[in-house]
Amino acid sequence: MKKVLILGGGIGGVASAIAFRKQGFEVELVSERDYLFIYPLAIWIPVGSMQFKDVSMPLSKLARKHGFSLTIDKVVALDSDDKTITLEKAGVRDSPALVVVALGASKMKHEGIEHTSSICGKPEESLVLKEKIEALVARGSGKIALGFGGNPKDASAVRGGPGFELLFNLHHHLKKLGIRKKFELTFFAPMAEPGARMGKKALAAMATMFHTKSITTRFGKKISHFEADGVVFEDQSMLQSDLTMFIPAGEGQEIIRKSNLPQNSAGFICIDDYCRIEGVKGWYAVGDAAALEGPEWKAKQGHIAELMANNAAGNAAIEHLGRQGAMKGYQAHLNVLCVMDMGDGAGFVYKNSVREVFIPLPVVGHWLKKSWGHYYKLSKLWL
Repeated sequence: MKKVLILGGGIGGVASAIAFRKQGFEVELVSERDYLFIYPLAIWIPVGSMQFKDVSMPLSKLARKHGFSLTIDKVVALDSDDKTITLEKAGVRDSPALVVVALGASKMKHEGIEHTSSICGKPEESLVLKEKIEALVARGSGKIALGFGGNPKDASAVRGGPGFELLFNLHHHLKKLGIRKKFELTFFAPMAEPGARMGKKALAAMATMFHTKSITTRFGKKISHFEADGVVFEDQSMLQSDLTMFIPAGEGQEIIRKSNLPQNSAGFICIDDYCRIEGVKGWYAVGDAAALEGPEWKAKQGHIAELMANNAAGNAAIEHLGRQGAMKGYQAHLNVLCVMDMGDGAGFVYKNSVREVFIPLPVVGHWLKKSWGHYYKLSKLWL
């Protein structure tokens, strides 16, 4: 049985471990954390709608269910020439014939970033946000700024959806408490039309929601730096804030940027349509670690990471196990897909190369998103 080493225990790494096992490979998953954190559900932690334990799954449980081995260790170096992987505790290891890099992305470093909290950073930051929101609620009033940044070297690395969702959930949370009018909510982003990749219909719907929910916006100004009491833009104007939630755009992990793996200018791993790392036989990259090729509106999302994981496993079975069938590429299946939760409803967003859809889902949409969370966890344990 051929062995594959999966590097990374996030959505893409877990999907890869499951998919390669189903194809008949022996699988070892290496993860820095001992749990899978389900980032699409983390929007509810800061407003108290979900607890941390509801948004995570023990990797040991998934390993037992699907029959892969689990190593809790941190990847600190990769060498595609010598075919070695260096782990923090275990040291240098020769890689097996097949390796899948699913290490995700790191976040761009902004001056003063320590004055912000992120819903897409380390999992523990969701709890920090919860504490800060609770402190402001106890105070009874405040100014809260929420936003995200861009990466001019790779626009697909922008993670804006969770920022919109937390914003609308926070509005709903404060409204339920009867104190919404005591708070100023502002959404900011350096691009002129944040969320434009979702399509014109979704963009128009969000503009209407900003207006009807009394949320101010600050768009089209580059961020200079953050301070303890707000956001400073390149023209030296300042957005005052008692709490700043900011999602930096992604960039390649430092260990990838320092490696000899082929990379684009943002430090993401260059792959072909079949998720094979260019020039490195038997090595694949999926999810946020990979440089996506495709239309201008392409975006790194969890369902795309899972698609890439399944394609990589199937393609590897054809190439390395002699299975019959046609290789599958990811580029033809790129799309933007999300149920944008608002606490009291949601909006269904879909966009591909030929159409775009936005469907308002009052009330039921919120429960559809929560149901997806239950489905995701159950599917990993029973399917």
